[in-house]
Amino acid sequence: MNIYVGTSGFAYREWKGKFYPEKISPGEMLRFYADRFDTVEINNTFYRMPKTEILASWAQQVSEDFLFALKAPQVITHLKQLRNAGADVEFFLRMLSVLETKLGPILFQFSRSFRADHALLRDFLTLIPPDISCAFDFRSPTWFDQETMDLLSERGFSLCLEDTDESPAEKILSTATWGYLRLRRSSYTDSDLSAWAEKIRLQQWKRAYVFFKHEEEAKGPQMAMRFRELAGQSMTKKRLAL
Repeated sequence: MNIYVGTSGFAYREWKGKFYPEKISPGEMLRFYADRFDTVEINNTFYRMPKTEILASWAQQVSEDFLFALKAPQVITHLKQLRNAGADVEFFLRMLSVLETKLGPILFQFSRSFRADHALLRDFLTLIPPDISCAFDFRSPTWFDQETMDLLSERGFSLCLEDTDESPAEKILSTATWGYLRLRRSSYTDSDLSAWAEKIRLQQWKRAYVFFKHEEEAKGPQMAMRFRELAGQSMTKKRLAL
Protein backbone atom coordinates (compact mmCIF):
# COMPACT_ATOMS: atom_id res chain seq x y z
CA MET A 1 0.00 0.00 0.00
CA ASN A 2 1.19 3.51 -0.84
CA ILE A 3 0.47 6.04 1.91
CA TYR A 4 0.63 9.64 0.76
CA VAL A 5 1.19 11.98 3.69
CA GLY A 6 0.96 15.77 3.82
CA THR A 7 -0.83 18.77 5.27
CA SER A 8 -3.89 20.83 4.42
CA GLY A 9 -2.28 23.70 2.56
CA PHE A 10 1.33 24.81 2.38
CA ALA A 11 1.47 28.61 1.92
CA TYR A 12 1.55 29.75 5.53
CA ARG A 13 3.91 32.53 6.51
CA GLU A 14 3.44 31.44 10.15
CA TRP A 15 5.55 28.38 9.27
CA LYS A 16 8.63 30.49 8.56
CA GLY A 17 11.38 29.68 10.99
CA LYS A 18 9.51 26.55 12.12
CA PHE A 19 9.11 24.47 8.98
CA TYR A 20 10.25 26.83 6.24
CA PRO A 21 13.49 28.83 6.34
CA GLU A 22 12.99 32.23 7.92
CA LYS A 23 13.64 34.16 4.71
CA ILE A 24 11.85 31.94 2.20
CA SER A 25 9.65 33.75 -0.33
CA PRO A 26 6.04 32.67 -0.95
CA GLY A 27 7.02 31.52 -4.43
CA GLU A 28 9.57 29.09 -3.02
CA MET A 29 7.31 27.43 -0.46
CA LEU A 30 5.75 24.75 -2.65
CA ARG A 31 9.07 23.51 -3.98
CA PHE A 32 10.46 23.31 -0.44
CA TYR A 33 7.30 21.54 0.78
CA ALA A 34 7.28 19.07 -2.13
CA ASP A 35 10.87 18.04 -1.36
CA ARG A 36 9.59 16.74 1.97
CA PHE A 37 6.09 15.45 1.21
CA ASP A 38 4.43 13.69 -1.71
CA THR A 39 0.97 15.24 -1.49
CA VAL A 40 -0.85 18.36 -0.32
CA GLU A 41 -4.52 19.12 0.23
CA ILE A 42 -5.47 22.41 -1.42
CA ASN A 43 -8.32 24.15 0.40
CA ASN A 44 -8.53 27.53 -1.32
CA THR A 45 -10.27 25.92 -4.30
CA PHE A 46 -13.27 25.70 -1.97
CA TYR A 47 -13.63 29.49 -2.08
CA ARG A 48 -12.94 30.13 -5.76
CA MET A 49 -12.31 28.21 -8.95
CA PRO A 50 -8.60 27.79 -9.65
CA LYS A 51 -6.83 29.53 -12.51
CA THR A 52 -5.14 27.17 -14.95
CA GLU A 53 -1.92 29.18 -14.98
CA ILE A 54 -1.59 28.80 -11.21
CA LEU A 55 -2.23 25.06 -11.39
CA ALA A 56 0.26 24.70 -14.24
CA SER A 57 2.86 26.58 -12.20
CA TRP A 58 2.28 24.29 -9.23
CA ALA A 59 2.66 21.20 -11.41
CA GLN A 60 6.02 22.43 -12.68
CA GLN A 61 7.39 22.89 -9.17
CA VAL A 62 6.88 19.33 -7.92
CA SER A 63 8.23 15.90 -8.79
CA GLU A 64 6.46 13.53 -11.16
CA ASP A 65 5.06 11.40 -8.33
CA PHE A 66 3.64 14.30 -6.32
CA LEU A 67 -0.16 14.45 -6.06
CA PHE A 68 -2.46 17.39 -5.42
CA ALA A 69 -5.71 16.75 -3.56
CA LEU A 70 -8.15 19.61 -4.08
CA LYS A 71 -11.31 20.60 -2.26
CA ALA A 72 -14.35 21.04 -4.50
CA PRO A 73 -15.75 24.59 -4.72
CA GLN A 74 -18.40 25.63 -2.23
CA VAL A 75 -20.75 26.53 -5.08
CA ILE A 76 -21.11 22.77 -5.62
CA THR A 77 -21.17 21.52 -2.03
CA HIS A 78 -22.70 24.37 -0.04
CA LEU A 79 -24.55 26.79 -2.30
CA LYS A 80 -26.10 24.33 -4.73
CA GLN A 81 -25.71 21.30 -2.44
CA LEU A 82 -25.16 19.03 -5.47
CA ARG A 83 -28.31 20.26 -7.24
CA ASN A 84 -28.00 21.43 -10.85
CA ALA A 85 -24.23 21.42 -10.47
CA GLY A 86 -23.33 19.76 -13.76
CA ALA A 87 -21.82 22.85 -15.38
CA ASP A 88 -19.84 23.68 -12.24
CA VAL A 89 -18.43 20.16 -12.01
CA GLU A 90 -17.50 20.16 -15.69
CA PHE A 91 -15.73 23.53 -15.39
CA PHE A 92 -13.86 22.51 -12.24
CA LEU A 93 -12.64 19.26 -13.77
CA ARG A 94 -11.60 21.05 -16.94
CA MET A 95 -9.49 23.46 -14.91
CA LEU A 96 -7.90 20.61 -12.96
CA SER A 97 -6.97 18.69 -16.11
CA VAL A 98 -3.88 20.89 -16.46
CA LEU A 99 -2.40 18.96 -13.52
CA GLU A 100 -2.49 15.78 -15.64
CA THR A 101 -0.85 12.87 -13.75
CA LYS A 102 -0.30 15.05 -10.67
CA LEU A 103 -4.04 15.30 -10.01
CA GLY A 104 -4.91 13.33 -6.91
CA PRO A 105 -8.35 12.98 -5.29
CA ILE A 106 -11.02 15.66 -5.15
CA LEU A 107 -12.57 16.23 -1.73
CA PHE A 108 -16.27 17.06 -1.54
CA GLN A 109 -16.87 18.46 1.92
CA PHE A 110 -20.37 19.30 3.15
CA SER A 111 -21.92 21.29 5.97
CA ARG A 112 -23.59 19.59 8.90
CA SER A 113 -26.96 20.96 7.75
CA PHE A 114 -26.73 18.99 4.48
CA ARG A 115 -28.81 15.94 5.30
CA ALA A 116 -28.93 12.64 3.50
CA ASP A 117 -30.62 12.56 0.10
CA HIS A 118 -29.54 9.36 -1.59
CA ALA A 119 -31.35 10.01 -4.86
CA LEU A 120 -29.60 13.37 -5.13
CA LEU A 121 -26.22 11.80 -4.41
CA ARG A 122 -26.83 9.03 -6.93
CA ASP A 123 -27.60 11.54 -9.68
CA PHE A 124 -24.62 13.71 -8.76
CA LEU A 125 -22.16 10.84 -8.90
CA THR A 126 -23.03 10.26 -12.56
CA LEU A 127 -21.48 13.66 -13.35
CA ILE A 128 -18.01 12.47 -12.38
CA PRO A 129 -15.92 10.55 -14.95
CA PRO A 130 -14.73 7.10 -13.83
CA ASP A 131 -11.05 8.10 -13.98
CA ILE A 132 -11.45 10.81 -11.32
CA SER A 133 -10.85 9.85 -7.68
CA CYS A 134 -13.24 11.51 -5.23
CA ALA A 135 -13.63 11.50 -1.47
CA PHE A 136 -16.80 12.58 0.31
CA ASP A 137 -16.69 14.26 3.71
CA PHE A 138 -20.22 14.22 5.14
CA ARG A 139 -20.79 16.07 8.40
CA SER A 140 -24.43 15.13 9.03
CA PRO A 141 -24.79 11.72 10.72
CA THR A 142 -27.80 11.05 8.47
CA TRP A 143 -25.38 10.09 5.69
CA PHE A 144 -23.70 7.28 7.56
CA ASP A 145 -25.86 4.38 6.48
CA GLN A 146 -25.55 1.39 4.18
CA GLU A 147 -27.17 3.10 1.20
CA THR A 148 -24.55 5.84 1.21
CA MET A 149 -21.80 3.25 1.55
CA ASP A 150 -23.18 1.29 -1.39
CA LEU A 151 -23.49 4.36 -3.63
CA LEU A 152 -19.88 5.35 -3.03
CA SER A 153 -18.65 1.78 -3.33
CA GLU A 154 -20.35 1.31 -6.70
CA ARG A 155 -18.29 4.18 -8.09
CA GLY A 156 -15.09 3.43 -6.22
CA PHE A 157 -15.30 6.69 -4.27
CA SER A 158 -13.93 7.02 -0.75
CA LEU A 159 -15.78 8.02 2.40
CA CYS A 160 -13.52 10.58 4.05
CA LEU A 161 -12.58 9.97 7.66
CA GLU A 162 -12.17 13.10 9.78
CA ASP A 163 -10.66 12.86 13.25
CA THR A 164 -10.99 16.00 15.41
CA ASP A 165 -10.69 17.02 19.04
CA GLU A 166 -14.45 17.59 19.14
CA SER A 167 -15.41 14.43 17.30
CA PRO A 168 -12.78 11.68 17.51
CA ALA A 169 -13.06 8.99 14.85
CA GLU A 170 -12.97 5.44 16.14
CA LYS A 171 -12.99 3.29 13.04
CA ILE A 172 -12.52 3.42 9.30
CA LEU A 173 -15.51 2.85 7.04
CA SER A 174 -14.08 1.73 3.72
CA THR A 175 -15.99 2.15 0.46
CA ALA A 176 -13.15 1.92 -2.06
CA THR A 177 -9.75 0.42 -2.79
CA TRP A 178 -8.19 3.56 -1.36
CA GLY A 179 -8.70 5.79 1.66
CA TYR A 180 -8.76 9.47 2.55
CA LEU A 181 -8.09 10.55 6.14
CA ARG A 182 -7.99 14.03 7.65
CA LEU A 183 -6.29 13.89 11.04
CA ARG A 184 -7.35 17.23 12.53
CA ARG A 185 -6.65 17.02 16.23
CA SER A 186 -4.48 19.76 17.69
CA SER A 187 -1.93 17.17 18.80
CA TYR A 188 -1.11 13.49 18.31
CA THR A 189 1.24 11.38 20.42
CA ASP A 190 3.44 8.71 18.88
CA SER A 191 0.98 6.18 20.26
CA ASP A 192 -1.90 7.94 18.50
CA LEU A 193 -0.04 8.09 15.20
CA SER A 194 1.05 4.46 15.43
CA ALA A 195 -2.54 3.42 16.08
CA TRP A 196 -3.72 5.24 12.95
CA ALA A 197 -0.90 3.75 10.91
CA GLU A 198 -1.96 0.28 12.04
CA LYS A 199 -5.62 0.94 11.24
CA ILE A 200 -4.62 1.99 7.74
CA ARG A 201 -2.39 -1.05 7.26
CA LEU A 202 -5.32 -3.33 8.13
CA GLN A 203 -7.35 -1.96 5.22
CA GLN A 204 -7.33 -3.71 1.86
CA TRP A 205 -6.30 -0.53 0.11
CA LYS A 206 -3.96 0.16 -2.77
CA ARG A 207 -3.25 3.65 -1.47
CA ALA A 208 -4.21 6.06 1.29
CA TYR A 209 -4.03 9.82 1.67
CA VAL A 210 -3.41 11.25 5.13
CA PHE A 211 -3.56 15.00 5.77
CA PHE A 212 -2.76 16.84 8.97
CA LYS A 213 -4.22 20.16 10.04
CA HIS A 214 -2.18 23.30 9.61
CA GLU A 215 -1.35 25.22 12.77
CA GLU A 216 0.48 28.46 13.43
CA GLU A 217 3.03 26.46 15.44
CA ALA A 218 3.71 24.35 12.33
CA LYS A 219 2.63 21.21 14.17
CA GLY A 220 1.01 19.88 10.99
CA PRO A 221 4.28 19.27 9.10
CA GLN A 222 5.91 17.89 12.23
CA MET A 223 3.11 15.39 12.85
CA ALA A 224 2.98 14.46 9.17
CA MET A 225 6.70 13.68 9.09
CA ARG A 226 6.48 11.70 12.32
CA PHE A 227 3.48 9.75 11.06
CA ARG A 228 5.35 8.87 7.89
CA GLU A 229 8.25 7.54 9.93
CA LEU A 230 5.99 5.46 12.18
CA ALA A 231 4.07 4.14 9.18
CA GLY A 232 7.32 3.03 7.58
CA GLN A 233 6.83 5.09 4.45
CA SER A 234 10.04 5.76 2.57
CA MET A 235 10.76 9.17 1.11
CA THR A 236 14.34 8.32 0.17
CA LYS A 237 14.67 10.50 -2.86
CA LYS A 238 12.96 13.43 -1.16
CA ARG A 239 14.33 13.12 2.34
CA LEU A 240 16.31 16.20 3.27
CA ALA A 241 17.73 17.32 6.58
CA LEU A 242 15.61 20.09 8.03
